[in-house]
Amino acid sequence: MPSHIRTLACAKVYTIGPLGALLSSKKNSTSSTSLRPVDWSCLAWLDLQQLKSVLYVSFGSVAVVTAEQLLEFWYGIVNSGKPFLWVMRPDSIIGERQIPEELMLATKERGCMVDWSPQEEVLAHPSVGGFLTHSGWNSTLEAITAGVPMLCWPYFADQQVNSRYVDAVWKFGLDMKDTCDRLIIEKMVRDLMEDRKDEI
Repeated sequence: MPSHIRTLACAKVYTIGPLGALLSSKKNSTSSTSLRPVDWSCLAWLDLQQLKSVLYVSFGSVAVVTAEQLLEFWYGIVNSGKPFLWVMRPDSIIGERQIPEELMLATKERGCMVDWSPQEEVLAHPSVGGFLTHSGWNSTLEAITAGVPMLCWPYFADQQVNSRYVDAVWKFGLDMKDTCDRLIIEKMVRDLMEDRKDEI
């Protein structure tokens, strides 16, 4: 294949990247190329948290969850006892949201929720110690570049393969497969951020 590519009448191609590591060297900016409005206030919230203590939660720009799945994730995350930053798009929930008061109170105590975040900056923040993700390729690459271990809940397409690679091949996180149970989520968050943090 490479010899065939060389015979094509086109300019040489030099691949570069990932470029996420350059984030720490560039000046912080509130400009964005995101298609969604970014809530930059979450960075100020992260500044108040301890080193590698925060679980960052984002299922990307397409994945959706049912109201029941939302509650399972929310209880599991809250019951893990970890502070969390959660990107919850307004269009990401199927069904009516009825959030119990205890979840709202726990979120006010140790959580921050935004509609959309500056993900590369969040992952590069020193207080972020884990990433609960849908395992999309961009998110996977950004987390690896930032050195943030992942808890993968793949939604569709390449995310299944990405998730398996993160866990079984690259040893850079844990694969939840299609599990959506609050007790398992709580345990896996703790495994990622406490028990196995030095292994991953």
